[in-house]
Amino acid sequence: MYEGVHAVPDGEGTVARFAATAADYGFDGIVVRNHGDSRAEFDAERVSDAYDVDVVDGLEIRADNPSQASGHVGNFRPKTTVLLLHGGTNKLNRFAVEEERIDVLAHPMRGRGDFNHVLAKAAAENGVRVEFNLSRILRADGGPRVQAIQDLRKLRELVVKYDAPFVVSGDPTSHLHLRGPRELRAVGEVVGFSPDQIEDGLREWGRLAERNRTIRSDDFIAPGVKRGRYEEDD
Repeated sequence: MYEGVHAVPDGEGTVARFAATAADYGFDGIVVRNHGDSRAEFDAERVSDAYDVDVVDGLEIRADNPSQASGHVGNFRPKTTVLLLHGGTNKLNRFAVEEERIDVLAHPMRGRGDFNHVLAKAAAENGVRVEFNLSRILRADGGPRVQAIQDLRKLRELVVKYDAPFVVSGDPTSHLHLRGPRELRAVGEVVGFSPDQIEDGLREWGRLAERNRTIRSDDFIAPGVKRGRYEEDD
């Protein structure tokens, strides 16, 4: 199971500190999902070796509109293993689920964003993972927490009904925000998920990383085009 984290300078904890805490909590890896204008500097292999957890380079695109987002996708897709789009408006949510080069639509219900059956179908068709971001349930209280629970319950119903792929995250910006799989399973039950579904959403980060690393490897001439037995290097 993996967790997606915001490290320095996007968050308050270093990649190494996140990796150490994630290892203590029983995670197999972390995805460093900093926003594009606050990318973390780290040696993934060195940190991984030091703490025995997989460290995946990710990036969360933040854009004002779909046109700007499209430019960022073209720029960052070849450079990062897991690519997310920072959702939260109806236009950006729709752009994300219709863009198969995006791996994850992040927190679609935040801000003015909403999600409906059309977007759920598009996410399923294009293989875009919808994020169940548990941060507001974990770290808010009162009205905002109640609203977050209602939003995620609605999102869960749509994702399950249309069999759209999804990931789960507590979205920590500090190692102190990191919660283990057991706690995330308990929070997921409040939203309506079974423990197995929450675990599957945590594992999906790792499956995404493995798939994209394979696509970017020398076994593929281009994304989605695998080298055949008669292909030769120039």
